[in-house]
Amino acid sequence: MALTWKGVFPALTTHFKKDLSLDRELCQSHAKFQLDAGVDGLIIGGSLGETSTLLASEKSELFQMIKEVSGNAPIVINIAEQATAAAVEAAEIAESVGADGLMLLPPMRYKSDDDETITYFRDVAKSTSLPIMIYNNPVDYKIDVTLDMFEELTEVSNIQAIKESTRDTTNITRLINRFGNRFAIFGGVDTLAIESLVLGADGWVAGLVDAFPHETVAIYRLIKAGRVDEAVEIFRWFLPLLELDINPKLVQNIKLAETKVGVGNEIVRPPRQPLSGDEREKVLNIIETSLANRPELPDYMSL
Repeated sequence: MALTWKGVFPALTTHFKKDLSLDRELCQSHAKFQLDAGVDGLIIGGSLGETSTLLASEKSELFQMIKEVSGNAPIVINIAEQATAAAVEAAEIAESVGADGLMLLPPMRYKSDDDETITYFRDVAKSTSLPIMIYNNPVDYKIDVTLDMFEELTEVSNIQAIKESTRDTTNITRLINRFGNRFAIFGGVDTLAIESLVLGADGWVAGLVDAFPHETVAIYRLIKAGRVDEAVEIFRWFLPLLELDINPKLVQNIKLAETKVGVGNEIVRPPRQPLSGDEREKVLNIIETSLANRPELPDYMSL
């Protein structure tokens, strides 16, 4: 299907059984939970989806699980590889299984320079006809895809979107001023969602949406409907939860939140371990306090 880069795209967590195999039932029920709340697309195999612990065969299996319940919603597969050849192979596999798009990180581990990074993106893009979102997160992945680099990528027609995670919201304005609507822009940092959307981001690649999709979609749709004050009120309630996403243990934090709202479990693959002790109690207090004060939402689905 044609992929429209717009709206709320959850970075889905990956659900496991106690033996650490993929939990088909939970993966599917969680995806349906997101779709029923009004999300616009699904991203699988991202960092929040514990991609570094997944085999290539498991990523294909996970895609098929989600595809069975996704209806008309597009599914985007994340690519985070160390070698160009591996990234090209991942793109080819994603297209062969029926993915609707790709989210592509710069090379992992090796800090490529600007020319190497551009060449990497070009080589992956030319290996597939799938539309691509470039994930720009220099804070976590140490490579900054600059405006000048994006200028060189404008000629690559299937590079169509940017997940903007630089933590500098003025970058959204810079991108729009320089490229107009050439690239769709998605806010990629939960705590900066309001600012990103008000400044013109087309969508939101979200994390806490995994546990709170209704509030996430409500904020997005209210802002796009010009009802910013209402969105801000929900966002103020949401912020302590959203801060759980900008943390080295974001996966454990969000899986604990999913467990508390009844849509997941706390199982993670090693080397990650579930939260424990004081650390778990601190996160649990944030979640439970937020649940006790959960706001009533407007009829956002009609917006």
